[in-house]
Amino acid sequence: MDDIEKHKNWLKVLALADEALKRKLAAAKALDLGWGGISTVTRITGMSPTTIRKGIHELDNLEKLEQPKRIRKTGGGRKRADIKNPKIVEDLEAIMDENTAGDPMSFLKWTCKSTYKIADELNLRGHKISAETVRLLLRERDYSLQANVKTKEGGSEPERDAQFRYINEQVKKIVAQGDPVISVDTKKREIVGDFKNPGRTWRKKGDAKEVNVYDFPSLGIGVAIPYGAYDINRGEGFVNVGISRDISEFAVESIRQWWKVSGKKHYPDARELLICADGGGSNGSRRRGWKFFLQELTDQIGIPISVCHFPPGTSKWNKIEHCMFSFISMNWKGEPLVTYETIIKLISATTTKKGLKVVVRLDKRGYEGGVKFSDEDMAKLNIKAHTLHPKWNYSIVPRKDTEPDGD
Repeated sequence: MDDIEKHKNWLKVLALADEALKRKLAAAKALDLGWGGISTVTRITGMSPTTIRKGIHELDNLEKLEQPKRIRKTGGGRKRADIKNPKIVEDLEAIMDENTAGDPMSFLKWTCKSTYKIADELNLRGHKISAETVRLLLRERDYSLQANVKTKEGGSEPERDAQFRYINEQVKKIVAQGDPVISVDTKKREIVGDFKNPGRTWRKKGDAKEVNVYDFPSLGIGVAIPYGAYDINRGEGFVNVGISRDISEFAVESIRQWWKVSGKKHYPDARELLICADGGGSNGSRRRGWKFFLQELTDQIGIPISVCHFPPGTSKWNKIEHCMFSFISMNWKGEPLVTYETIIKLISATTTKKGLKVVVRLDKRGYEGGVKFSDEDMAKLNIKAHTLHPKWNYSIVPRKDTEPDGD
């Protein structure tokens, strides 16, 4: 406590910094303290020594300080090009119809053209527009921009393109036959308590909510881990808010709860379920636990579950990110997440002009990490790999010696 009191003014500044600046400030403080500095900063901030060492490395390689960006109130500056000239949107759509990979009306629009090339084409048509504005317009219209780069885990551009096409084909096929397709992911882990939440909300002058100066986990009442399932066909969402660990068992339990609450209600005659998921995290393509618990769920509900993973480095194009999670973030911006009840209310109150509705529940179960699954365990699973990219696409079929329990 003496250390916290000694450095309280520095800690106040640290609490206002973003992650990158916070890392550098912690590194600078550790260097100033000398021997034992990293341990001291770790103790008073809760930051990991690895993070602080990374900040020290960044400081060592910092050639010059960046000039601070000018901060301007919302609405300041020039109006966006599409607001001044609505024909830009019409011409943009025309360009995209010519260059979109797959069906332009597909569930997942994406393009192999860079924003710079698209901006150049629009400029040739008489529109003064930047690549950044093009990016914003495309995101608003559910397009995804595929970068012309490779990722560390491998996967060339043709491989990624083929996977996106395959996901589109599978989604359209499953929806056409009247079966459910869900996009799943875990939203950012949140500390529950009187902490500052980024963003601003309308209040009377001088009536700003007071929160803790420090955002140390020890000052909170727990953590919230929202795992979501977004029904692509119905445009409806479900969120299971966990309080312990984001592990594969929790991910599959969240999907099971979605099925229990929404899935079997809206798809009573479903013949299969398609899940579109990221390639990493608790629902990662390499996670043995993910496949193990999905097999249990498949046996339980009595229908096959197919999974299509997004290629490495493209998870932000997962439908749930911009159709549900982004609106949840907007709905609770500036609102301290003081209790679990607050989180549940803010998520359930999330709506959009397109009619998004979100069902939410609190999962009070404690999940134990570190569970290992042997080769023998995996050999008992009834997994059918797809021909295209079997590491990303596979179906899990109910085992013959099990009976669905109807729950």
